[in-house]
Amino acid sequence: MQQSQPSNLGAIFRSAAGLGVDAVLVSPESADPLYRRSIRVSMGTVFAVPWARIGGADGRGRLAWPAELDRLRGEGFTVAALELSEEAIPVDAPELRGHDRLAMVLGAEGPGVTPATLAACDLHVAIPMSAGVASLNVAAASAVAFWELRSRD
Repeated sequence: MQQSQPSNLGAIFRSAAGLGVDAVLVSPESADPLYRRSIRVSMGTVFAVPWARIGGADGRGRLAWPAELDRLRGEGFTVAALELSEEAIPVDAPELRGHDRLAMVLGAEGPGVTPATLAACDLHVAIPMSAGVASLNVAAASAVAFWELRSRD
């Protein structure tokens, strides 16, 4: 999760809890999940879903994000950005079902996933929209993606 507003982050946590997401990882620029507004919008689910902040400073004062995505990949995750791009596949594409461990990257409201982060992702995923609507709010988009990509065991 890249830079976010506390209310969007809270809504993302609420969807994550309700739709069975294993954990939420927040980038250095992300809002604080323990900020009062995040907690309130999440209906307290920030205390129910495991989360961690990843990608801190690299020792020289620079952020180690998005290089942190390599660590996820090393742990067996496929990293997919929820972002409109030329390479994006639909969120309901069958090829997304073949990954045992999938990490979804969500961008900030408005600018979306940064170009550097997008380049570091294995896949780009988009939610097909009806004519005249370009995209959803990041919190709403997360709920759609979490639902579509949930475990169906």
